[in-house]
Amino acid sequence: MAENDATNAEAAKPAGAAEAGRRGQPITVNLQYIKDLSFENPKAPHSLAGQKDPPQVSVAVEVKARTLGPNVYEVVIEIHSEAKVGPETVFVVELAYAGIFTLEGVPENAVGAVLLIECPRLLFPFARSIIANATRDGGFPPLMINPVDFVEMYRRNQGTPTGAGAPSSPVPGATA
Repeated sequence: MAENDATNAEAAKPAGAAEAGRRGQPITVNLQYIKDLSFENPKAPHSLAGQKDPPQVSVAVEVKARTLGPNVYEVVIEIHSEAKVGPETVFVVELAYAGIFTLEGVPENAVGAVLLIECPRLLFPFARSIIANATRDGGFPPLMINPVDFVEMYRRNQGTPTGAGAPSSPVPGATA
């Protein structure tokens, strides 16, 4: 009876659904993890006392990718943020957050763009949350990093002007 139900369920699927299921998704997130996390509060406990002026916060984001095996890649988002009041550093937070991705059916000329645009988009919300929690746990308000335009970052690092078709990197280990 269960076998008959499975057959009926298969017949009820829209045309092409079984084919799509066999092909799978083009991007599979196999694993996500923190590679490196550092929070520095060099002037503690004095930096935790009420500040007269709000700190100036700088944020830098970099994306790296490397091949681990056939169609399997590691993508790493590196975030460095520093808060200063005048010349004094209030805090520094650095995070390297990575994911292992399998790409299926992605054209070879698009692999670099997928690794440096789509994969970081999937990882970024988790990295943002880790940074916010680290700064909050360090005694400061959570640092909520604005969304990152990974398309623009990719274009800028490929040497093409904004709006032009960015060439895909055939070398997945490229850095954005």
